[in-house]
Formats: sequence, structure tokens, C-alpha cells
Amino acid sequence: MKILAALFLSLIVFGLTSNLGHTRDLRSDEARKLIDAGTIVPIATVEATAMARHPGSKIIDIELKNKYGIHLYRIELTDPQGVDWELELDATDGLLRKDHQDS
Repeated sequence: MKILAALFLSLIVFGLTSNLGHTRDLRSDEARKLIDAGTIVPIATVEATAMARHPGSKIIDIELKNKYGIHLYRIELTDPQGVDWELELDATDGLLRKDHQDS
């Protein structure tokens, strides 16, 4: 009985803490619905912000994530000198949250 109780308690604790660091990629159909509803800005908006920060760069990847209930665009790019950068922008208003050299 003690083993069963310990197992049950472990499952409850795991279930409660597993969502604390929850980040998930949104599918393209989910992103389209959010853009159409005006909930998030279009990708072109965040692309323009990224290119303004790093002119002449090449965008490698753009992902839309839901992190802790907040929609974020994550953009990976390479500048003309070959340096890799990672930017994170708030998808609701397009404001830059992070801009750091990728290591």
C-alpha cells in the first residue's frame, strides 16, 4: 500500500510540475487562425524587425511558440559576417524581447 501511495503522489507531483516549463511549437494552421483573428502580428512584421536589427542577414528559421501562455516568435539568422543570431519577439505586438549571438 505504501508503494502505491508513493507512486500516486509521484504522479501528482510530476503532473503539477510538468507544465511549469511548458513550451510548445504552434502548427501553421494555429498560427494562421491567430494572425487572422488579430491576436498575433504577421510573420512579415517580425521578419522586418529582425532585418532592421541585423541588415543583410539571412533568416534561417522562424518558429512560433507558446511559452508560459505567451506567444513568441523565435528567429534564427546569420549575418553577413557569418555570425549566427537568435531573436525572440513578442508575437502579440512584435516587440523584441531577446537578441543574442547564438553559440
